[in-house]
This record gives sequence, C-alpha cells and structure tokens, in this order.
Amino acid sequence: MISLVDIKNILHDPSHGSTEQLAQNASRLTRQYFGRTITLYAPLYLSNFCSSYCTYCGFHSHNRIKRFKLTDAQMRQEMSFLAKQGIENVLLLTGESYQATPLSYLKEAAQIAKTHFSNISMEVHPMDEEEYRELFAHGVDGITVYQETYNRKRYKEVHISGKKADHDYRLGTPERAAKSGMRHISLGILLGLADTAEDLHALYQHLHWMERHYPGVEYSVSFPRLRAIKGTDFAYCDVDDITLVKIICLTRIQFPRIGINLSTREEAGLRDHALELGITRISAGSNTSVGGYTVTAAKKQDPQFDIKDQRSVKDIIAILKKRNFDPVLTDWRSIGNEID
Repeated sequence: MISLVDIKNILHDPSHGSTEQLAQNASRLTRQYFGRTITLYAPLYLSNFCSSYCTYCGFHSHNRIKRFKLTDAQMRQEMSFLAKQGIENVLLLTGESYQATPLSYLKEAAQIAKTHFSNISMEVHPMDEEEYRELFAHGVDGITVYQETYNRKRYKEVHISGKKADHDYRLGTPERAAKSGMRHISLGILLGLADTAEDLHALYQHLHWMERHYPGVEYSVSFPRLRAIKGTDFAYCDVDDITLVKIICLTRIQFPRIGINLSTREEAGLRDHALELGITRISAGSNTSVGGYTVTAAKKQDPQFDIKDQRSVKDIIAILKKRNFDPVLTDWRSIGNEID
C-alpha cells in the first residue's frame, strides 16, 4: 500500500505534469473496470434531530435550528416524488438521534422505500450488528458511515458529546455492517477537518483491512469538503479543487474496483470534469433539507449543506449521455433511452 510520505509528496507536488499523469492513470483504470457507466442516486433526509455535539456540523444538538422529522405519509410523498424523477437508488439520512429515529422508525422507512426503489442505503447513527441485520431484513442493502477523521486527538476535539464522541464504536461500524450481511458499504473522511494526507492514508488502511476480511462486500468512498455552516463558528482548513482531484485519482489507482462518490455539494463543472477521472457514483436533483422535495412545512429549515450543483435528474442524465456515459439507475439496469 502507498506510504504516508508518498501521499504527502503527491498532494503537495505543484507540477502540472505529475497531476496530468495521475489523471491519465486514474482514467485508464476507471474505464477498464467500470467502462463509462455512472450510477445515479439521490439523498432523502428523514430527520435532522441529533443528540451528538459535533462542532463542525449544522445538525449538532446545541445548534438552534428548526428540527423536523418526516411522518410515514410524508416519507411516501417524498419517495414518490424521487421515484417519478427516475431515481431507483436512494440514500436515506437522519441526524444521529437514537431517540428521535430509533430502529423501529428506520425499519418503517425501509419498508416504505421498498415500494419505490430498487436499492436502499442508509446514513444514520451507528448501530450494533443485530440492528443492522434487522435493517437488512427490511430491505436496506447499504450503509454509509464516515469516520470524519482518523486522528484520535482531533476526533475528540470536534466531537464533544453524544454517541458520536465514541471514536472506536464508530470505527467498528463498517465491520458490524459487513457481518450483518450488508452488500454495500461506503466509507469516507471529511476533508478539512484534520491533516488531509494522514486521514487519507488511514482511510486506505481501513479500506484495505475491510477488503481483506470481507471481500464479498461492494465498497465505495466519498470525500466531502468541509464548508462553513449556519450556527457554527468552526475554523477549518480549505482543500482546493486540485487537491480534491488528486485525491480522487490517487484513490482510483490504489483501489481500481471500488466506487467513488461525488455529491452535489461540489460545483457542476468540477463534477463533470471528475467523471473522466475516477468518479463512478453521483447524486442528482438533490435536496439536503428534511422533506425538502415536497413537504411545505419543511421549506424554511436550514439544509445540512448548500447544494452547489442544482441540476435536475433529467439534466444530469442528458449531460451524461451527451458525454457518452451510460447512466445507471440500479446495480443491474442502465437508463438507455427511457427517460428523455
């Protein structure tokens, strides 16, 4: 596996030639293992209640924002809207509140989602293995959990209280999910929270370990960049576009077969450019407010983060086709010409 020193050298190398070579190698490997397929998904926020105090997050328990949680009827309304846009891959998200969104609530959400989508993933509070088994039995086949930072000292500084303050429990979450039968697990780091090269190296070690011990799982990674959020006064280190591109390329070279996600928190131009390098999964037509797609009562709440790429699902599909990519709705069916 690549060393920390090599990662630092690559990320800090200002020469255009080295970046270009990195991009060419990443592009070649992506085309070799994924062709020109791009999987589309959409996030659906179920709740923004949270019992953890994480200083960088707008949902944290001490932030005075409007709290909202979808009812069963509102879930159906939101899911129906996304399904009509052509979405079949959905990521259900909540704040990390075990009280507001207990296992029973998440199982009900999964049951409703099964009637609208082919693939259901969740990004919720970490759980025990048996709880993940129950979610899997109710139709959830993927779990997204970001360690945020692997630096224990920094982790403790920014996670003040709540269940998320338990570094080791969160670190063990991907393994518990894998043991439960989950077919897809997405890991990630929050860029700008700690030393980028050190966190990237730690993520690579974690991913290598997971692949060795649970080879039957499909893995993907994400690299969200920390941004200023309403209600927080958090000092973060900005990660520029070139560094993000290098991270994407380097990750593809180190892990040719894993998925790499890029969400709508990034600008449209950057997302389009990254498609040629190593990205295989993108969100489309996203809204990051609870009930933000259709629920009128939720319109005035603060989103988890601002959307930078506001193109619709239809627009994204058109762009992909124009650039000779094959948009994929699910793990097994491409869009072809059915949505025009």
